Amino acid sequence: MKNDFVSKGRSVSDLKVHLVLTTKYRRRVFTLEMLNRLHEILEELLQKWDCKLIEFNGEDDHVHLLFQYHPDIALSNLVNNLKSVTSRKLRQEFSDYLSSFYWKDVFWNGSYFVASCGGITISTLRQYIENQNQPDCSDSP
Repeated sequence: MKNDFVSKGRSVSDLKVHLVLTTKYRRRVFTLEMLNRLHEILEELLQKWDCKLIEFNGEDDHVHLLFQYHPDIALSNLVNNLKSVTSRKLRQEFSDYLSSFYWKDVFWNGSYFVASCGGITISTLRQYIENQNQPDCSDSP
């Protein structure tokens, strides 16, 4: 994965997360057409939040996203927005099909999985930090 640093304001960052969303009751509702449309919707939404979708894929009852975001974004707010907007759009665009699975205006499970991702392992980063050149005791004033 290429390092694409994001410079915004006074910070430079490279924050990436893996997000997994599951359908309500783990119903196997996704068709290939729905997954393709969801991919488009998510890419547009993430761009509006100044984020970048790196990878997307899914199965019939869940989806995986890998995306980059900036530290001034509250991740929980972003995820809630992604869930609510995609739920609304998919229910509008595929209403006839989804009505056989859901009788209420629901689509996503209330919970989600998110994990931070980086370009290096924790042990490599730990070693890098441990090996920083500390000032000598004799250098103190």
